[in-house]
Amino acid sequence: MQTDLNRFKKIVKGKIQKDLRRFIANGDLIARKGEKQVRIPIPRIELPKFKFNTDKQKKVGQGDGPQKPGKGKGQGEKKPGGKPGQEAGEHELEVDVTLEELAQILGDELSLPKIEPKGDARLEATRYKYSGIIRTGPEALRHNKRTFKEALKRGLIEGSYDPDNPVIIPFKSDKRYRSFKPEYKPTTSAVILYMMDVSGSMGDEQKELVRLTSFWIDTWLRTQYKGLEQRYIIHDASAREVDEKHFYRTKESGGTLISSAYKLALDIIQKDYPQDSWNIYCFQFSDGDNWSGNDTNECIQLLKEKLFPVSNLFCYGQGDSRYGSGQFLRDLHKAFGSESEDLICSQIKERGNIMDAIKDFLGKGR
Repeated sequence: MQTDLNRFKKIVKGKIQKDLRRFIANGDLIARKGEKQVRIPIPRIELPKFKFNTDKQKKVGQGDGPQKPGKGKGQGEKKPGGKPGQEAGEHELEVDVTLEELAQILGDELSLPKIEPKGDARLEATRYKYSGIIRTGPEALRHNKRTFKEALKRGLIEGSYDPDNPVIIPFKSDKRYRSFKPEYKPTTSAVILYMMDVSGSMGDEQKELVRLTSFWIDTWLRTQYKGLEQRYIIHDASAREVDEKHFYRTKESGGTLISSAYKLALDIIQKDYPQDSWNIYCFQFSDGDNWSGNDTNECIQLLKEKLFPVSNLFCYGQGDSRYGSGQFLRDLHKAFGSESEDLICSQIKERGNIMDAIKDFLGKGR
């Protein structure tokens, strides 16, 4: 039974991996996400099987067949008196896949390396391990088997046990309880700071690209860190922190000052996430418009002097919009080069580019 289950999981994994680019681009997948798993629709898997036929007639390839060629039937011909079909249609099979399994499939398909965390590990209690038996404790932790074993031993020693009437009544001194102790193990924590331009040039489709990209980034990074937090910053000419729901649904207008988002991100890091204990990831999304060259120069200075030194990774994803100039990406390439170790840039023009952007962002294992 376990072998069949493992074989089925292997088939499902292959189906998902084959269509991973389509799943990544499909926003419906996120709507199917639960707390720890995702419901993924895949084509129904038909297992091959032999069918026994008692008919003794010769079939094709078993002796002389009809010598006359068959008569074809045209596509447009209809049988008189035809009725609507009653056969069942093709249906998809929905399979529950854990987020950890989904991340593994993503990592295998994109050849993502394991991340080497930086900073000191912090001790964190992960679980309580039951490690022994004691004579006192709460009734919820009573070990029934050991309790009745002790009662039987006492009855045999005292001579009160009757094999013909094997009734065992534990005394208080017979009771045994499970003992436990907290088990600690070192772990590192990480925070993701998402920054998004919500000025008038950013449309709904650009925000949807951000939503889909960030879902897969979260899915992968959660497998690399036991503690992962997210913070969300939106900005036009000024920046403010919001929750996840408002991050993707806010509709605003006006100009753009990207430096306002950088300054707020830096304040959050300095206040809540000391770099010796936290692995810090910054992801910025925009259509490339900035209000002025002076602000772009300030952004470059903030990146170089403040944000790069405290971040494991700083990524910039730029989408296309009919109103955006895309100039900010060109300015970043001019300032840091297209192969910078400190900054990873990727263009996300459409949903089909999301998988490539994830590879760009996470492919260095930082």
